[in-house]
Amino acid sequence: MSSEKPLIYIFSFLFPLTLALFLTPVIKKIAEKFNVLDQPVRERKIHQKPTPLLGGVAIFLSFLITLIISWIFGWLDDGIIQVSQIWAIILGGLILMIGGILDDKYNLKPWQSFLFPVLAVVAAVGLGIVVKYVTNPFVAGTGPYDRALFYFNWVDGQIISFGAFFSFLWLLGMIYTTKFLDGLDGLVSGIGTLGALILFIVSLFWDVPMSATSVLCLILAGALLGFLKYNFYPAKIFLGEAGSTFIGFMLGVLAIISGAKIATALLIMGIPVLDVIWVIIRRLISHKHFYAGDRKHFHFRLLDAGLSHKQAVLFLYALTLIFGSSSLFLQSQDKVVAIGVLVLVMVVLAVWVTGKYRKNSQI
Repeated sequence: MSSEKPLIYIFSFLFPLTLALFLTPVIKKIAEKFNVLDQPVRERKIHQKPTPLLGGVAIFLSFLITLIISWIFGWLDDGIIQVSQIWAIILGGLILMIGGILDDKYNLKPWQSFLFPVLAVVAAVGLGIVVKYVTNPFVAGTGPYDRALFYFNWVDGQIISFGAFFSFLWLLGMIYTTKFLDGLDGLVSGIGTLGALILFIVSLFWDVPMSATSVLCLILAGALLGFLKYNFYPAKIFLGEAGSTFIGFMLGVLAIISGAKIATALLIMGIPVLDVIWVIIRRLISHKHFYAGDRKHFHFRLLDAGLSHKQAVLFLYALTLIFGSSSLFLQSQDKVVAIGVLVLVMVVLAVWVTGKYRKNSQI
């Protein structure tokens, strides 16, 4: 198996990438034929002409086909990931695809579109995508269970409710983080690619050799990178609801099945997570629905501060790469410090972009 490992990794990355390169133009034509287009009619829309949606379908198909091939050849049989968890990924993805396609076509009401992420997360948690422990970063030990702050143990085949609830909130939060982040061309697909690659490298250090997690990370990264060719500015096709939610779902799932790498995922998605938290708090204080769209997100603020579209996206890529890759070299307690630094950086950036925006407004 050791001699086959590089070839398996190469296939796991290049095959979904090739599929996405082929399938994305096909999905684009289908979206145009059935008029599934994003019309630039709202305040937060910054594109100039109707743009096809459904890009997430191309990503999911590329991911799913490669996953099934990997499963058939036994590349996901690492003795850790369970069959039910593979089905959780497939079923959760299918639910998000159905909801996303319906939303892109019929512009569902917020409460209607909310149902599909909830169903996807419930299915995933019910089939075993559950955080089993949270480690104490300030306690030494030879293994994660030696350093566990608390456990989410299995009792008579049933997961303790708090563990399921924690996992439910984590996955739903990741889904809505990428959903709200999807405002600039190539932003979510690019950050998703970086996140999947970082989690892959993490899996090489912490997981069993040739782990299912490492294969799944590469499959996701390949599918996203192939799609990014058509999604980077100026985008020829958008992720749509299905794509923006599926990326968050998969990053959340991979963080769990790789051994509860929650801190690593938070470093990767730190800026978007903090942005979503702040925007939701601000909307609630203003007596608005938390899901109400506007141009108050950090990526829009970067544009208002004077950055070009490409500059804003590349700047956020760089932040993701810096903080995400730092997790490769940090111990658990250092990751807590890094998250604190990330919060400070976000505050400084928020003050900077607000000042630049006000200055530009006075010119």
